[in-house]
Amino acid sequence: MNKRTKLAVLGSVVGIGLVVVSVVTTQVRGDGNSVVPGSVNDPVVTKSYIDKKVSDLVKAELAKQQGGQDDTQLQKTLDEFRAELEQNKGGQKVEVVSVPVGKRLVAKDGAEFIVRAGKAMAYSADSNGISDLTDGTDITSGKPVPNNHLILFPRGGRGVTAQVGQTSALTVLVRGDYELQVQQ
Repeated sequence: MNKRTKLAVLGSVVGIGLVVVSVVTTQVRGDGNSVVPGSVNDPVVTKSYIDKKVSDLVKAELAKQQGGQDDTQLQKTLDEFRAELEQNKGGQKVEVVSVPVGKRLVAKDGAEFIVRAGKAMAYSADSNGISDLTDGTDITSGKPVPNNHLILFPRGGRGVTAQVGQTSALTVLVRGDYELQVQQ
């Protein structure tokens, strides 16, 4: 190959490369304008913008399906639903309970405990124990309850009390209904 042929081939390769790079990096719209991501022609869209647009479209579609009824009935239904949720939220509130020595904290059905301070042991009037969801074990009556473990009480009448020799109150986070009982 002579020098001219080599230069012609090299020039062709460079030219084709530039065309390929130009086509790959530039998107072309139907009107011929190039679009750069994030530019005025192709803006970045935020989640809040999409949420608002979807919400507006849903409201418009609901209004259309209801035959143009005003929004008062829909608003009334939403308000009733919110009120019902607020009433049920009380059972989901976490309460910090101090259990004095000589008393036991007894759960109602579905309650959850987390012992935060002190040394606790499980209490159950029958042979069944309490569910330690953190370890995935069953803690039988009289056995230690580890601190910072989520304890579930599917049935009421079971609970926690201070271990023998404990001189200060237990601190327990409680979700659900419970009662403090005097130990016999």
